Amino acid sequence: MALEFTPPSLNSGKEGILPNLYTPQAIWGRELRHYRKAAGLTQGQLAQRIHFSESLISGVETGQLPASPEFAETCDETLDTGGALRRLLDWRRAQVFPSWFGKWRDREQVATALRTYQPLVIPGLLQTEEYARVLLRGNEAAVEGRLDRQTILTREDPRPPAFRCVIDEAVLYRPIGGPKVMRKQLEHLVSVIHPRLSVQVVPHGMHSGLMGGFAIATLDGGSDVLYAETAVRGITTSDQEDVAVAVERFEAIRSEALPISMSIDLIQKAVAEKWT
Repeated sequence: MALEFTPPSLNSGKEGILPNLYTPQAIWGRELRHYRKAAGLTQGQLAQRIHFSESLISGVETGQLPASPEFAETCDETLDTGGALRRLLDWRRAQVFPSWFGKWRDREQVATALRTYQPLVIPGLLQTEEYARVLLRGNEAAVEGRLDRQTILTREDPRPPAFRCVIDEAVLYRPIGGPKVMRKQLEHLVSVIHPRLSVQVVPHGMHSGLMGGFAIATLDGGSDVLYAETAVRGITTSDQEDVAVAVERFEAIRSEALPISMSIDLIQKAVAEKWT
């Protein structure tokens, strides 16, 4: 799902696959190793003191695994770094989004209106923290980044974008995180609806949205930018022909969706029958 991208599994520890030595993650790992050695500790000795596994410490130091804020803070305290390791985790904010998604996020942040269609999951701007955490495989930096994106819907200045969202009915029944997570997510979906934020559901069956999800941002001045999903990444484009096709497709999908009131009824029905 490129539109609501999910970070790839960490596989850099597999035989024959080496991490990039110059990623911020790898550089942070080398800083940990520097402070550990300065304290005269082996990886095993540090593991005993901080109650994290030696394999985790090894993975972090070689750049194969990310460090959590809790891990960094514990290492700071044990290695007496003055909080240096926790501060160095600021790189995580810059790496929350891959470069191809960052291009879309920049447009999303300044959009005056947004239109999105999602056939697989709840759009990221409307996801609860728990739902997002499941989709993002527990990557807390990515979860934080997704929640930060959502602030455009509640900001005061500039005015929040008008947001028109259409989802496939299958999204209501796809088990993401279990009944509790799904119930809270669908209840949240209903609660955010207001005159400038609409959610409509396309019923099961053949319809115009079976080709995949996409989003359209309308910028100040009226120009539109398209974000389209592919199997490996999302593509942001302002190509007029592509945008025109997407706008036409969105309107076709929306015309096949249930009215807002009926969509709310369907969402509540899914909560009552499936997730309660």
